[in-house]
Amino acid sequence: MPKSYNSILKQPARDLRKNMTDAEQKLWQRLRRKQILGMQFYRQKPLLNFIVDFYCPAAKLVIECDGSQHHTEEGLLADQIRDYVLNEAGLMVLRFDNRQILLEIDVVCSVIFDQIKNKINDTGT
Repeated sequence: MPKSYNSILKQPARDLRKNMTDAEQKLWQRLRRKQILGMQFYRQKPLLNFIVDFYCPAAKLVIECDGSQHHTEEGLLADQIRDYVLNEAGLMVLRFDNRQILLEIDVVCSVIFDQIKNKINDTGT
């Protein structure tokens, strides 16, 4: 479980919270205030050397909203490395395309709900 983060990321994370994409805003409306299984989520959270879009510490879950830059060869490679490092730190990473979030928010929330429920059942938390 990552407890430390690169302190240089604190201000960029604040800036990202002020400038969320439409997809991030839509998903945040469904994650905030412990709406999914009473779990607390944080947005634009510095973890290790990254700023993740959403983070649920109790479920060790990271959620990423992927825009078009993630679909390039460079973006896909960067995401693979990022996911590997986060997985090695004991975190599960779920990625959703921005378009899917905007058009199928209920499906996205169902996947998140199922992932958290499985995690709770596995750990007995």
